Amino acid sequence: MRIGILQAGHFPDELVPESGTYSDLYARMLDGHGFDFTTWSVVDGVFPDSPEEADGWLISGSRHGAYEDLPWIPKLEAFVRDIKASGRPLVGICFGHQVIAKALGGTVEKFGGGWSVGRQPYDFDGEEVLLNAWHQDQVTRRPAEAKLVGSSEFCENAALLYGDSIYTIQPHPEFSSREIEGLIRTRGANLPDEIKQGAAAALGQPDSNAAFGHRIAQFFLNARKE
Repeated sequence: MRIGILQAGHFPDELVPESGTYSDLYARMLDGHGFDFTTWSVVDGVFPDSPEEADGWLISGSRHGAYEDLPWIPKLEAFVRDIKASGRPLVGICFGHQVIAKALGGTVEKFGGGWSVGRQPYDFDGEEVLLNAWHQDQVTRRPAEAKLVGSSEFCENAALLYGDSIYTIQPHPEFSSREIEGLIRTRGANLPDEIKQGAAAALGQPDSNAAFGHRIAQFFLNARKE
């Protein structure tokens, strides 16, 4: 099964030698399930010709906001709607979660409550899931067709399901403590000290990355069987 990665941002150059690119992070997250990967750097204006170029799609994180006036964002929103119409599975992570919601009628805003950084607990239908976050923007109004499947005290709309073919999450199951530590070091200058200190204190603690990577892989595989 070929997964098309729609890369909406660039992982910091300083961290690539150790962590890899966004494409490397997602390939590692989904390792062991027989997937092949092709990446289109949509943030640089490089798009697939059609949803048929991959069996499933994943939209990455980004330092940009889904509401920003950038020429590639409306084009990405249109492609989201094309993927939905094709019936191919689509997963969105962080910015991907937000831009899919916006493309399908939701609202994304810079959250007044500030930043969520580092290891956070999420409630998935009574199951506690521990994943790393790095965001200030949130989906503040979900699309009418979106089903809420994961939330936290800080982020109400943390995971959304659209029918059987689109699954989106706000946190980053591809980010280990290594990535959070690196992001604090390279992009954390403007974060409040208490946010950085809390995230740093949780570095190295257990997370649900492996189990959630498996969950996303099964979503892709099960969606393609239908």
